[in-house]
Amino acid sequence: MRVGDSSHAEEAAVQASVGDRIIVRGHRAGEPDRDAEIMAVGADGGSPYTVRWSDTGHEALFYPGNDATIQHFEHGKRVVGR
Repeated sequence: MRVGDSSHAEEAAVQASVGDRIIVRGHRAGEPDRDAEIMAVGADGGSPYTVRWSDTGHEALFYPGNDATIQHFEHGKRVVGR
């Protein structure tokens, strides 16, 4: 599920939970993807999210753009088909 582009009603209603993962795709050829664990969510599961980046351990507020994907997890396992 992609987040960001508010022109799509279904994307505007994206919700995340603590423990989900955000993947941000590299913007140029050869640039690595980044991922972060969601540590806290905004109102109704929306952004901004407090995330911890896996490559640096840095915690920050994050407002996802259209280059971000949320992986939803349930009981420590990725939910298949979402």
